[in-house]
Amino acid sequence: MADPVELMLADLTDQYAAEPASTAYLRLYADDERFGQVFASLHQRLNDHFDQINGRARSTRHYWADNSRALIALIDELAETIGTLRRAGFDVAFRRDYDAAVRRCKPWLSMGGGSTVPENFVPIEIVRYEPVFVRSETMVKLKKQAPTVKLQLIGEGSYAHVFSFVDPDYGIKIAVKRAKKGLDDRDLHRFREEFNILKRLSFPYVVEVYQYDESRDEYKMEFCDETLRKYINRRNNNLTFATRKRIALQFLYGINYIHGQNLLHRDLSLQNVLLKVYASKAVLVKLSDFGLAKDHASDFTHTKTEMRGTILDPTLNSFKEYNVLNEVYSIGWILSYIFTGKESLSRTDDEISRIVQKCTTNDIGQRYPDARTIILDVERMESLPADATA
Repeated sequence: MADPVELMLADLTDQYAAEPASTAYLRLYADDERFGQVFASLHQRLNDHFDQINGRARSTRHYWADNSRALIALIDELAETIGTLRRAGFDVAFRRDYDAAVRRCKPWLSMGGGSTVPENFVPIEIVRYEPVFVRSETMVKLKKQAPTVKLQLIGEGSYAHVFSFVDPDYGIKIAVKRAKKGLDDRDLHRFREEFNILKRLSFPYVVEVYQYDESRDEYKMEFCDETLRKYINRRNNNLTFATRKRIALQFLYGINYIHGQNLLHRDLSLQNVLLKVYASKAVLVKLSDFGLAKDHASDFTHTKTEMRGTILDPTLNSFKEYNVLNEVYSIGWILSYIFTGKESLSRTDDEISRIVQKCTTNDIGQRYPDARTIILDVERMESLPADATA
């Protein structure tokens, strides 16, 4: 006699075999061979509705009749599918903020005539790069953490405090970036967008982020030991040319990578370039603080026309017009500091001065066109004059 549980599961997987799911969602559940298609389909369709609802909340606040009925049916389907899997013995976790979003939508959805999105509707944060469904078979159980973990304040910016703590599961330092209290909705949105941008990046010279806590408006991230300013200031007299060149190239490789991801940092500074420092004296550059980043793939306008950032290009009239040539100006200042240890532009006749001047000239048509071409010149550098850091 056929196993009724297996029949039930076979019907479930057959039902979703014909459901469309793009590669962008299937890849999130690639480790779940049996139910990956199920979860990818549900996730994608939820995101389609959430995207549309966010848009309607900003315009007419009317969610169309057909879409309203489709979302009501999807919510019922979601509950039924999770219930089926749990009855079959599979412990399926549905991401809490998505569960909360579904519960927020249910009361105002109508089966006829469309639905009115409430005036006080808070936009749903769309999850595109993490699974929202997880089975316990694909989880790892960590230690039960203590109710409180002691945080140490290690930095502060315009929008956030940065703390560190020792993770009890791994015994390593983790940083926590927490939004300051009293931020308006726009600045909180910018803070969350910074996390979203960093979460999708993956490169050795960009700081890694791990987890966003909605209840505290904070996220965990890779711990770095020092800022570029602090690292060079404390060691300037002893740093070799080879070490400076390695730091400069790591910095440039990171910039070249984010530019390749259609991003402009817009706030490069000696404080926003971080370093991991190892006992062997090796260092690893980490670009951080993407709160002012310009993402060409997003329709969110981070700033209007007011000038922001630390190292400002004097040729820039409006922050809205910021482009890669303005970023090249900031790159020049940072390269000058890396090679000289001085917080002023290098203006001698050596090769680094020539590179810096080509980055920062007021004739923007004579600047390097991109980070890649700066990399080529820095890679060719062989030494510095003896008095370059004097």
